[in-house]
Amino acid sequence: MSPTRRDLLKLAAAAPAFALPALTPLRARAQLGAPAAGNPAHFSFMIGDTKLTVVSDGYFTLPVTMFGINASPEEVQAFMAAHFLSPTDNYAHTNHLLIERGTDKVLVDVGSGHRFFDTAGRLAANLDTLGLGLEDITHVVITHAHPDHIWGLRDEFDEPLFPEAQYFVGEAERGYWLQDGLVDRVAPADQQFVVGAVNSLTAEGVDWQLMQEGFEVVPGVTVIDTPGHTPGHMSVLVTDGDNSLIALGDAMNHAWMNFAHPGWYNASDTDGELAVSTRRRLLDMAAADRIPVLGYHFPFPGVGHVMAEGEAYRFVPALWQF
Repeated sequence: MSPTRRDLLKLAAAAPAFALPALTPLRARAQLGAPAAGNPAHFSFMIGDTKLTVVSDGYFTLPVTMFGINASPEEVQAFMAAHFLSPTDNYAHTNHLLIERGTDKVLVDVGSGHRFFDTAGRLAANLDTLGLGLEDITHVVITHAHPDHIWGLRDEFDEPLFPEAQYFVGEAERGYWLQDGLVDRVAPADQQFVVGAVNSLTAEGVDWQLMQEGFEVVPGVTVIDTPGHTPGHMSVLVTDGDNSLIALGDAMNHAWMNFAHPGWYNASDTDGELAVSTRRRLLDMAAADRIPVLGYHFPFPGVGHVMAEGEAYRFVPALWQF
């Protein structure tokens, strides 16, 4: 018998986090060993007069069996191995976009806080290394309500992490997670994600402004409907004159697989076929218009270009300037 929504919400109130154990990644040739003292966890660059900074929330690993589930496991494992990656564990960075334009400081997604993997939840500390306090963030945009993007909304006292910010989420995304009875209709393993999303989207002290396609958060920052990974997933388009960048969220989450095999989808995609259609649309647009993209789970800092190669594509990391 599945627990009722009321049972789960009671359990969530008593223990706000359903923490998942961190998986131990296998050493792969493309995965260099971590240094004892750590690495810088933010990287800044410009598009036009707009300052963009990629700020890390940490990392986590997931089984490769969650990727390319409409392909054979052997084909997916062979693809990973051919790209010098572990055929069993996928190491995922968490790249948040901070947009600074005038007095506006717009943060895309809030990470997972202390409620998910032990290796994540570093966003607040890494913002501090930029000289930014949590009260300095003026706008928070949520691409979707999965744990690593929204569970960090509240601090350990259940207060909003960014006290001075305006909060934005897609109308369709919020509606999906808050629909009556959803927690009873998903698989038992997914019920924790519904509870976590509900807790975040109904957090006290957060007044949500709901977004639709083309909504302008601040001048030069708009959103794009990119459903499939979740029903109301949105990506963020930053524009300054002739310059632009798309923060993809999880519309693409693997810097090699999603480009070489855009038709593969993942176990975490709510609607696999829609996720593929959305991904192809984004890849076509970015390649044709030469728009750089930021992948939330791409290797840090996760920014690069999309090159079309026949029916497939290639991710070309951006050339950074000191």
